[in-house]
Amino acid sequence: MSNYKTEQEEFWVGKFGDDYTDRNQENIANNICLFSKIFSHTQNIETVIEFGSNIGLNLRSIKQIIPEIKLSAIEINEKAVKILKEINKDIEIYHQSILDFNPDYSRDFVFTKGVLIHIDPKSLNHVYELLYKTSNKYICVIEYYNPSPTEVIYRQHEGKLFKRDFAGELMDKYKDLKLVDYGFIYHRDNNFPQDDVNWFLMEKLN
Repeated sequence: MSNYKTEQEEFWVGKFGDDYTDRNQENIANNICLFSKIFSHTQNIETVIEFGSNIGLNLRSIKQIIPEIKLSAIEINEKAVKILKEINKDIEIYHQSILDFNPDYSRDFVFTKGVLIHIDPKSLNHVYELLYKTSNKYICVIEYYNPSPTEVIYRQHEGKLFKRDFAGELMDKYKDLKLVDYGFIYHRDNNFPQDDVNWFLMEKLN
């Protein structure tokens, strides 16, 4: 019997998550460009945690920008965690579902990239709470944006990809979150393309 609460968790912990790990070979330079833009709007970042890190390509990019950074990762897929441990030996890894994560200490910068879109919409408020509780300064969501919630068929699978205004919902839920900046990266960018993602950087004012 499964220990997971949602079909999305089952989806990513199993074969599809393994296959995603095998094909997840993003260009590190593209991510360095993206995170350099984002971090240019921040100050005094010493600790970072990624919700849903896969094999840690985003964290490796951040390490290139801030070499002394302390990194943490939450990842559900065992195959991805094994690779993460092999190539990122100094990363603190939580091998579990995001929904089961219990924040043990706060970080300066908490982020997701292409992860909230795969969360069961009924579980989003819980994930928002975890993002908020884990951050002592910044929250960044790098996701597909849509002004209203909508589902998209994902590689012929239903119920696995949802677009919405994640940042707006976070700021509506937590009034002390301030939008610092946001941007869009086009898949046909001439230099450092991404998969048509929007990023939103928020700061906690309390």
